[in-house]
Amino acid sequence: MTEQTLTVIDHQADFVVIDKPQGLSFHDEDTLGSGLFSQIKAQLKTQFALTELYPVHRLDKMTSGLIIVAKNSATARAFQQQFEQHQVQKYYLAIAEGKPKKKQGLIKGDMEKSRRGMWKLLRTMDSPAISQFLSFTIAPKQRLYLIKPHSGKTHQIRVALNSIGVPILGDPLYNSELNTDRGYLHAFALSFSLHNKQYQYCLPPSTGAVFNHTSTLAVIKQLTPPWQQSWPAL
Repeated sequence: MTEQTLTVIDHQADFVVIDKPQGLSFHDEDTLGSGLFSQIKAQLKTQFALTELYPVHRLDKMTSGLIIVAKNSATARAFQQQFEQHQVQKYYLAIAEGKPKKKQGLIKGDMEKSRRGMWKLLRTMDSPAISQFLSFTIAPKQRLYLIKPHSGKTHQIRVALNSIGVPILGDPLYNSELNTDRGYLHAFALSFSLHNKQYQYCLPPSTGAVFNHTSTLAVIKQLTPPWQQSWPAL
């Protein structure tokens, strides 16, 4: 993959917020070259002479959007603790085709590994993945989903939508219909507190024909900022 200049959304004393492109792995891949973290380390070393960077969370290869990188180990530990305790509010946008089993509410259940790198949602609730969601019609048989995960499980949102009968458009694992220009999952917004200061970021997706369709853009505008929406009860 050709390396690209990554967009820095915000540059604070202790952390940097990046716009991760879709289709870029977080870690290096043997045949495809440098991943997001290696690229941003090289870029920020050149741009700002930063010699230390620490990952605090990650996004799947198909997912675009907001990602935080810490500039020192103390901040990395603080963020990791917040993510583990679900104190960082995260919001995602996804597009799927078909009629969901429900149009809003809660998707909750334990997750276990399935086949070919996939995961599946169970009915048990020992350590459940929890996701609140809203959905909106953007075209015939096509809906935009706003998802707020309350846990940080692998493939959580992808599995959640698949479990209600609407795998994400362009998802290479969970959707067999791959005639599309990208995987339609985007890390849309983040809200958190660090050193007694509140930070909030909202970033609409920049790539993807369906994300950039007029009807989709109108709904995304109405959903900004997502923390002011009326969310289903937990």
